[in-house]
Amino acid sequence: MELGVHYANLSFPGWEARLTAQLVGTAQAAEAGGAELFTVMDHWFQMENLGGPPEPMLDAYLTLAHVAALTETIRLSALVTGATYRYPGLLAKTVTTLDRLSGGRALLGIGAGWYEREHLGLGVPFPPTAERFERLEETLQICLQMWSDDNGPYDGAHFQLAETACVPPPLAQPHPPILIGGAGEKKTLRMVAEYAQWCNIFGESPEVMKHKLSVLRGHCETAGTDYDAIRKTMISAVDPLADVDGFVSSMGEYAALGVELVTLTAHGDDPVKWTEQVCAEVLPTLREL
Repeated sequence: MELGVHYANLSFPGWEARLTAQLVGTAQAAEAGGAELFTVMDHWFQMENLGGPPEPMLDAYLTLAHVAALTETIRLSALVTGATYRYPGLLAKTVTTLDRLSGGRALLGIGAGWYEREHLGLGVPFPPTAERFERLEETLQICLQMWSDDNGPYDGAHFQLAETACVPPPLAQPHPPILIGGAGEKKTLRMVAEYAQWCNIFGESPEVMKHKLSVLRGHCETAGTDYDAIRKTMISAVDPLADVDGFVSSMGEYAALGVELVTLTAHGDDPVKWTEQVCAEVLPTLREL
């Protein structure tokens, strides 16, 4: 099992003077320690469980571009992009640009979007749930078309593009991998089966994960896609340093189900030190699973 480091909380002591240094330092520590993936949230307001709008939040793709310039090998993604925030054609160009500037390290992590407060706060339309998923699916279709040889139009229920040119193309071929976040059984996992190369499911329990992956397998069979080719990843809110042996043991249960990467959110007041410790004390044993 591999490791991803998720940078969600920007409110560390002294962040006003150290925000950029802490962010970049965490990404560099993750890369130096052997983590495969570094992710940030795609939010405009901080989530309410981390303090809400009074707390700091950065634009995801500008942040990833800055990190790309100061790292060399680690894969970069939003976890996950809200499909409501950007026109799909512009999102495809943004991810393509990140992929080019990073030397082919971009991953398109995407979901339907959910944080109503920031939409209303900043004047971004917030459609009903069903429509947000319709827009997500059209966004996936548009990105894949822009990353193909088809430069023609796209005519959807919500988006109409006269031409889908994307020059230069991504360095990653055939395109940057697509990760869909979430585990909704009717829509999200069906879209994983049809459009994605990675999934990301919250690690609620091995029993829940087993069920969700069974549902995904069923969607793959219906869609005629290869279940085994989809990379199974999870996100965990647990701090592994609180009980390294217990954490690794629990990850073994997920690994046995086929989960290949766990993304962990940096804990404590020093995310750089936390990342260094996790990479040194946890990652080597994770890789043995």
